[in-house]
Amino acid sequence: MRNAITYILILVLFGLLVLIRVFENELFYDPYLLFFKSDYLHMDFPRREILKLTLYTTLRYVLNTLISLGIIYLFFKDKSIVKFSVIIYTIAYIILLSFFLYFVIHPRQEDYYLFFNFRRFLIQPILLILLIPAFYYYKLKQ
Repeated sequence: MRNAITYILILVLFGLLVLIRVFENELFYDPYLLFFKSDYLHMDFPRREILKLTLYTTLRYVLNTLISLGIIYLFFKDKSIVKFSVIIYTIAYIILLSFFLYFVIHPRQEDYYLFFNFRRFLIQPILLILLIPAFYYYKLKQ
């Protein structure tokens, strides 16, 4: 019975990640959502409020991180893995946000694709997709 509850909780958490993605337009200020859905390589950068954009991007990263940490804990039941994940998420946030802000403050058309990918790591739970197989492999080797 305990395994069934764990699986249900993991599914609920993945559902929350999906809901964040589905309702991203309503929940977060992000002028780049429409920009990157269009032919952005031939367009000018959209107008943006840098502080508001940074705060909403941080909020989205924190929500995705908390949900991802919950998934990692339920998946592996190992607090040391969760602690290590917190360190990875924190370091990644500092590095990714630095690049993100650089691209937001200094927009150049030749950097749009690079900016798109740095932004993607901040607003989507890509680290979760990388960490679960890595920790699974680590557990197999133990």
